[in-house]
Amino acid sequence: MSARVAVIGGGISGLAAAHRLGELARAVQRPLTIRLYESAARLGGVIASERSDGFLIEAGPDSFLSEKPAGVGLCERLDLLPHLIGTCEEFRRTYIVRDGRLHPLPDGFLLMAPTRFWPLVTTPLFSWPGKLRMALDLILPRGATSDQSLSDFVTRRLGREALERVAQPLVGGIYTADPAQLSLAATMPRFLEMERTQRSIVRAMWRQRRQTAQRDGSGARWSLFLSFDTGLQCLVDTLARRLPEGTVRLGSAVGGLVREADGRWRLDDGQLFDAVLIATPAHAAAALLRSVDAPLAESLAGISYASSAIVSLGFRREDVPHPLDGFGFVVPHVERRALLAATFSSLKYRGRAPEGAVLVRAFVGGALRPELVDLSDDELALTVRRELAQLLGVHADPILTRIARWRRAMPQYYVGHLERVARIRARAEALQLHLAGNAYEGVGIPDCIRSGEAAAQALVDRLSA
Repeated sequence: MSARVAVIGGGISGLAAAHRLGELARAVQRPLTIRLYESAARLGGVIASERSDGFLIEAGPDSFLSEKPAGVGLCERLDLLPHLIGTCEEFRRTYIVRDGRLHPLPDGFLLMAPTRFWPLVTTPLFSWPGKLRMALDLILPRGATSDQSLSDFVTRRLGREALERVAQPLVGGIYTADPAQLSLAATMPRFLEMERTQRSIVRAMWRQRRQTAQRDGSGARWSLFLSFDTGLQCLVDTLARRLPEGTVRLGSAVGGLVREADGRWRLDDGQLFDAVLIATPAHAAAALLRSVDAPLAESLAGISYASSAIVSLGFRREDVPHPLDGFGFVVPHVERRALLAATFSSLKYRGRAPEGAVLVRAFVGGALRPELVDLSDDELALTVRRELAQLLGVHADPILTRIARWRRAMPQYYVGHLERVARIRARAEALQLHLAGNAYEGVGIPDCIRSGEAAAQALVDRLSA
């Protein structure tokens, strides 16, 4: 018998889920009628690519990690591997701002700890007391293995300077988060495991670097960060084309759900479905489920979100005095600047700017500077241009400006997040309801793909039981 499935949310999680539902239905020869509801006028959520005057602008993320297999695996099934591109390795360098100047991140420094001795000794990024404090990690005893904040962990193992100058802008910046609240267990569990098994984080990172070097020498590997030659929109468009005609309902916000006595679900448009998969932000899922399961809705609503804005500026190369010999820079919060970070997009990936031009993407807002997202377009562009003038020496007018605001788009994995997600999963399972998205077990594109596909698998398994 055919079953009807509603997928609510047309971001990458919902698209991956709908696509996987189709694959699985064909594999088990179980007919499924899938309807994907998206409130916006377009699919893709925060993924959006634009071509203009030779520039390729990403309004949201510009890449995904190759180390997480769900992303590359989906690309392979979609025949998109020929369109994948890696970063330009000759510019593989990151800068960190200190006292208004850009300093290169010491060679071998990974996220929060050094893996090489001499670059740490010679860098001006840290004071000598800060460097010595990091070295204490080699002799410090193990600490508590329970969940703790990024701030508490890094300060305890490596000191305040390591937190403020590297961990906060690099790790906290990935999640646009406050490191004092960010859960290490939910975001970087491998560091807790390093401390548990090897005691010293620095020693564990040294060993990992050697193992990585040996593995890299054994054969070709994907670049750590991947994109598409035509932008990330390529993935969204390909997924949409693979869905059967009539699957997608754009501009169709779902206002509520009702669980019928026979276990089916009724949407507020009157449509009945045998199963529902919700791939919206947690706060939107909470609104849908408030009348269905109040405790579940409360747990979902308890996941906080941060807002941010991305300002993309195109310049003539001759107007940028900085050598631009890296992927970009991050700005520690202690610098008290408006920027979180900036990426030199046209150096990171080829084909992002026309000949003789450069494309810079600047990030503002996040959990630590939320007020900046509410600036007008003119104020936001002026703020970013002022920052780039001070840090890169760029005083000329840009030849292209694009601004994208993402309100309540980045979930904040606070300490205790894993326990909250466990409660959410348990209550959803009791309702035979399926959840996917970046609110639960990872915020990156591969995480969202894995989440959507896992929810699809669980849904088909239940219908086939």
